[in-house]
Amino acid sequence: MDHGDDARLALLFELAEQGGAAAIYATAAKKLHEYNHEQRQPERRAREVREVQRPGPADRGFHSAVRLTPTLALLAVATLAWAQAPATHQHQFGDAARWTPIFDDPRRDAWQKPHEVIETLALKPDAVVADIGAGTGYFTVRLARMLPKATVYAADLEPDMVKHLGERARREKLANVRVVQSSLDDARLPEAVDLALLVDVYHHIDDRRAYFAKLKSRLKPGGRVAIIDFTLDAEMGPPPRARVAPERVKAELDAAGYHLAEEYSFLDNQYFLVFAP
Repeated sequence: MDHGDDARLALLFELAEQGGAAAIYATAAKKLHEYNHEQRQPERRAREVREVQRPGPADRGFHSAVRLTPTLALLAVATLAWAQAPATHQHQFGDAARWTPIFDDPRRDAWQKPHEVIETLALKPDAVVADIGAGTGYFTVRLARMLPKATVYAADLEPDMVKHLGERARREKLANVRVVQSSLDDARLPEAVDLALLVDVYHHIDDRRAYFAKLKSRLKPGGRVAIIDFTLDAEMGPPPRARVAPERVKAELDAAGYHLAEEYSFLDNQYFLVFAP
């Protein structure tokens, strides 16, 4: 998901104007990442119970939603006068509009280089594309605008974010965007796609071999999977212990039945890998 907790919070480093803000923010990002991990335990335990009743390896998918209590939200934005945490937050991303200025900050373009990423993928004008872990739609809307004849599926695990994506598509008159409610272990794409794009999502996926093996069945002949995530030495992004080295990504996708088709190095903080079955 393009809206991973720690990856998203890292965008705010550039916004802090006071000298000590970065250190405070790094601590907030770490705490939030750990909090999200703890919140996933009930889901994992529930799956374990189901697997006892149904033998076989547990299907484990990605978790891309930020889960905030008011205290953690306030901690995360304490150094930023313009950002304010919601008073209550009963659901993940309960107020997506409040996060949009952060997630879709125009200053992200300088290092994310979204247009160069899309142009590099060389998609057909009428391609079917899935933005998996779409978040607030940072890449979704750019794909839809650059490829007006394409169909762009914005898939996300978080119901509130899915709602936000649908509203944004209608508001911005992007008729070629379709929103998809994903699950932990399945993107749930309604049709086969030419490209599945995962930006800052890979390190959130648990059973990656099973997840991408399932995703392979939703690729058209000649379809590809593009993975962009933070390098081990990037100054922004999730805590180092949560990152996945590109060599490991290649090995895991190989085990899931893919081969590396292309590798690009023009992103300063992220690797950019393209795989094909």
